[in-house]
Formats: sequence, C-alpha cells, structure tokens
Amino acid sequence: MAAGTASQAQAAIDLYDADGTRFSTDGYINTFYVNTDVDQPGEGADRRQSRVKMGFLPNYLGFNVHRDMGDLTLGARSSFWVTINDGETGGTSTGIDVRQFYGTVASDWGEVLIGKDFGLFARSNIFLDEILMGYGQTSDTLGLVNGQGVSFGNIATGYPYPFPTAQITYRSPELAGFKLAVGVMDPNGTAEDGSGVAYEEAPRFESELTYALDLDGINLTAWVNGQYQSSESTDDAIEDVTSTGVGYGAKVSVAGLSLSASGFTAEGVNPLFTNNFLDLVSGEQDTKGYLVQGAYRFGDNRVVLSYGENEDDVLDQERDNTTVALFHDVNSNLKLVAEYSMLNVDSQSTGAMVEETDTVAVGAVLTW
Repeated sequence: MAAGTASQAQAAIDLYDADGTRFSTDGYINTFYVNTDVDQPGEGADRRQSRVKMGFLPNYLGFNVHRDMGDLTLGARSSFWVTINDGETGGTSTGIDVRQFYGTVASDWGEVLIGKDFGLFARSNIFLDEILMGYGQTSDTLGLVNGQGVSFGNIATGYPYPFPTAQITYRSPELAGFKLAVGVMDPNGTAEDGSGVAYEEAPRFESELTYALDLDGINLTAWVNGQYQSSESTDDAIEDVTSTGVGYGAKVSVAGLSLSASGFTAEGVNPLFTNNFLDLVSGEQDTKGYLVQGAYRFGDNRVVLSYGENEDDVLDQERDNTTVALFHDVNSNLKLVAEYSMLNVDSQSTGAMVEETDTVAVGAVLTW
C-alpha cells in the first residue's frame, strides 16, 4: 500500500554510474508484532488477536534508471511490492504486486511520466502522513485484523488511497515554489451495468498543485488535488455517475516540531480507494474526511500524535482513529517503531456502535 517511495529513493544504492547512465536500487522491509483488541455488538467477534505482519507499507524492492540524452533526461522506475502476511487459509501466499512501472522524459519544460504510478488525487494527503512508516488503523469490519494485506494507516480515517493506475502525467518545473501535475488516467467503471455494460467515453482526469517555502528555518508545504470522471451504461435505465473529488492540506515545520492538517471531499468515489476496487461506488454518494497531526523530533526520536475521521454514505459508516507513535532511528537505515491506535466505527444513519478496536504494534523498518 505504500506511498513512501520518494523518501526511500534518497537512500538508493548505485549499481552502475558511468557514461551518463545511472542504475540504482532501493528497498523497504518492515515487520510488526501486533496485538489487536476487537469489540463489536454481541460477542461473536469480540477477541484479542496477535499477529506478526507488515505495517501500513508493504515491503518492496525498487529499481531506477536515469540516462542523460543531451537536452532530455530519460528515466524509469519499477518497484515490486511484497506481502509477508500468510494465514491459515492462504499458506505461503507471498505475492508480487507491481505498483510502479513507468518511464519519464524530462527537460527544462518539465517532465512527462508514462506507465503505472500512484494517482494524483489524495497523493500528498497520504505521502505526508506522519505515520506512513507505522501501522495505523486496522478495522475488523474492513477485514484487516485477520487479513493478509497491510494495515490501513489512515486510509478510511483521513483520506482514500491513491490507487496505482496506468497514466500519462505532466509535471511542471518549479515556479516560485509552485509545481503542477496533470494526469490522464485509466478510468473506473462506476456506473451500474443493469442489463447493459458500463463504459467511459473519456478517461479520468487528475491533478495536483503543490507549494513549498523555506523561510528562515520555517518549512511550509501546501497542496490541493482533485479528480473528475463520468461513467455511463448502455442500459438507458441506469443513471450516469459523475465522480469528483478534491483533496487539500498544509504542513508547517520549525525546529523539531511539525504540524499538519489535510482533508478531502468526494462524490461518486470509492470511500477507501480512488479507483473502484471492490466495486464500492453506488451512484453519486458522498465521502469526506480529514486528518490532523503533530510530530516532534528530539535527537534520534520522533513522537507523533494523529487523529483522523471519515464519513461515507456508501458503507454508512463514521470512522475515527487516534494514534500515538514513537519512531527511533538506530541509524539512517534502521528504524524502531512503537504505536498505539484507537479506532471507533459507528453507523452514519443510526449512530449505533459498529466497532471499537485498539491496536498495539511494535516493529522495525529497514531501508536502503
């Protein structure tokens, strides 16, 4: 599930660097001991479950290529994401998930990306999450406690996941701190089929505008992103679905203190993922959420306090998650993590309690 590629690439290991060509590799490995206390109405699902599994980010191995060609710089990245989570029914089901496989062409006019990469809508919302390298919420009603996938960090309690998708994206050069990205994405079938077939006459469009400022030791990052798509059905009795979404946020850092706030609102968009994975779009229903965080670094330690909420009509749920986390840098490539998360899920229509889940996670993160 990870979006931490940009930060990890800084620690890449050069395998070849000559004649204007550079080939490097980077990677991420994490494992947590997790103890989850689940409380749901009735007693059929109440339990305390221990697991040993990966956290919010899967483990991955990435390869990067850059080649100078006069006025153009050609690049490429492929990253292979691997789950270490098995199970009683899955056996050794470690699968390889290719979430990035793209090429780039860059010059003074900016950069064009062709291939598969994370989307632009909600991109900075998740990339700048302070617990990205931690564990986060693990809702039992979403199948995360016993599931073989990742935990959800703040997905569904602060932002949707910017699902990797085939795209053609242009990124502008920086101008007075501003950078613009505009992408044409493979569309999602969000209209119902009925007796016909859902189809999209136009692709999905996504964009993100970011701003960065460093003023006398005060670092500011702000962003706004969005998406637009229309989906139809060959069955005239089925209504078209117009999917729109807007994400936004800001982060301020000074000395060892960082404060951030972000949010999003969407209509006709999957409440968990920015594509329609698991077929979770039902008409032009609303989803919205926000995330506020504070972090303080002292020496080799960073402590984080995080709170996020989501409301969505699709699942008829209100979810909030509070996380307290401590990250300790053993060195530049090894990090220890201790985290406590408290998730509450209520019915949006009735207010009834659906789930209360507390999670303790202790683990290590190895990067290169």
